[in-house]
Amino acid sequence: MTTELDAFRQEVRQWLQANCPASMRRPIVTEEMVWGGSALTFQTDDQKVWFERMRERGWFAPSWPTEYGGGGLDAKRTRIVETEMHRLGCRQPQYNLGVWMLGPVLLEVGTHEQKLEHLVPMMRGERRWCQGFSEPNAGSDLASLKTSGRRVSDAQGDAYIVNGSKIWTSDGDKADWMYALVRTDAGAKKQNGISFVLIDMKSPGVTVKPIELISGKSSFCQVFFDDVRVPVRQLVGQEGEGWAVAKKLLQHERAAMSKFTEGGAPSHDALQTALGYLVDGNGQVRDGALRDRLAGVLMDAQAFALTHRRVSEMALARRDVSGPASIMKLVQTEQEVAKYELLEQAMGLRGLGWEGDAFSADELDVCRSWLRSKSYTIGGGTSEVQLNIVAKRVLGLPG
Repeated sequence: MTTELDAFRQEVRQWLQANCPASMRRPIVTEEMVWGGSALTFQTDDQKVWFERMRERGWFAPSWPTEYGGGGLDAKRTRIVETEMHRLGCRQPQYNLGVWMLGPVLLEVGTHEQKLEHLVPMMRGERRWCQGFSEPNAGSDLASLKTSGRRVSDAQGDAYIVNGSKIWTSDGDKADWMYALVRTDAGAKKQNGISFVLIDMKSPGVTVKPIELISGKSSFCQVFFDDVRVPVRQLVGQEGEGWAVAKKLLQHERAAMSKFTEGGAPSHDALQTALGYLVDGNGQVRDGALRDRLAGVLMDAQAFALTHRRVSEMALARRDVSGPASIMKLVQTEQEVAKYELLEQAMGLRGLGWEGDAFSADELDVCRSWLRSKSYTIGGGTSEVQLNIVAKRVLGLPG
């Protein structure tokens, strides 16, 4: 088997060398990210070539069955593909939360018909997904959500009539579909009576309104549902058991968020920028306190990278990674805040530029990125919620 795996590794290495354009091996920035969806666009020919070649190979999700557009590889070979991509510095060919979060859940609990309807378009890069969990009065206490799904049977068939709203929906204005939690039993308490459904964002009654943030940039939206008809066949799992489905998905969500650190984070390298402001002509960091902080941040980043690799191996071995995933989400987002806090201190007033010719484009972007980094500790579960999860599920502390 070792010989076979070695041969496969060599094959993968040669294929990536021949098929991944050189420009797709450089660290990525937000504007260059290719998001799958019905509005799929490419900025360069190289982006399109890399996207199409990986799609044809089934390597958007190497471990998924070929029946659903995946690569059909076992865990060891999947890891080889990921390792070789990382070694070469290959970018993700597409960013797709459906592939990274919803897809694994559908593979586990979805029907065959749901897999064909939704997984195959994901693998073609034709469908973009958003998440409908948080509500105006149900954020950290998600189980108190009020968006309702009333079941009806009429001439059009069995369906849920959905009313309510979701908030902090990332890229809701660009998504084709949403996976959402709705309350299908108003008399049940908390987690009971919640169902997990898939909603076509083009359905009549769906209204999306972007939310503007202090950073001047925002992917967040609020989504309103006014008698939106959702066919019952779009129910994932059993009615009233959506909380268990959501818990499965959140394990993948926190792991998916860490994918943004692969191939270059979706922002400029804050640590390299900080070095440019801290070092003197001899290549030394002048300020002793900032030098210590920079060393600590660099060490934390390296430790996170190694932990990410270990957890990826655990996941491929089908081990439970729910605890480590929560820890990684917490650590990664807090590290992003720490990096930009350090960068702001290193740059001083140059890091507070908002507009005008007195500041360079990079300096203006630093200020906005610093403000935006605060939102990372909220999206996907606040740091406070993550600490509670770690305390309860990882450390076994009482509630």
